[in-house]
Amino acid sequence: MSSLFSLHHAFFSRLDRAGDWLVPTLARIVFAAVLLIYYWNSAGLKLDGGLFSPSAGAFGQIFPKAAEEVLYDVSQLSFFQTIVILLGTWAEYVLPALILVGFLTRLAALGTIGFIIVQTLVDVTGHGVALGSLFDAAQGLIDQRTMWIFLLLVLVIKGAGPLSVDRLLSPKPNTVHA
Repeated sequence: MSSLFSLHHAFFSRLDRAGDWLVPTLARIVFAAVLLIYYWNSAGLKLDGGLFSPSAGAFGQIFPKAAEEVLYDVSQLSFFQTIVILLGTWAEYVLPALILVGFLTRLAALGTIGFIIVQTLVDVTGHGVALGSLFDAAQGLIDQRTMWIFLLLVLVIKGAGPLSVDRLLSPKPNTVHA
């Protein structure tokens, strides 16, 4: 039995040591596989002919009640609504790109967490999507968004990992020569 524990300890202690570079690297790969294209596709639907032209779809998606009141006429957007739509859309392009290459990863992950919280609030209050609850058998919106946020928290806590711009730009530790 002790040889089984020794084998277990030897294997998992190596895995523990690899965790500092493996976990954030895998978190960025999973982010790219699951959320990168989701956000870029979403952003692409929110612009109508340029970086400064919100689409009717963006109006309806982000301000559903206000958009419905004016029949989705983007000329009726207030200055505030226009700024929110444009900043949110640009964030959907920029934040995932930063995470992908591992540049300012912790800030980008925090920003994306904030984006997910706002996105969820709009889904629930503006679109009537059921939030659901944790620890039940159903897979609801809260379950999905909790997993996304957990993935991003790994990057906030651990950083981008060794295969990143952050690592290239980080100061090298001082080495003492004897």
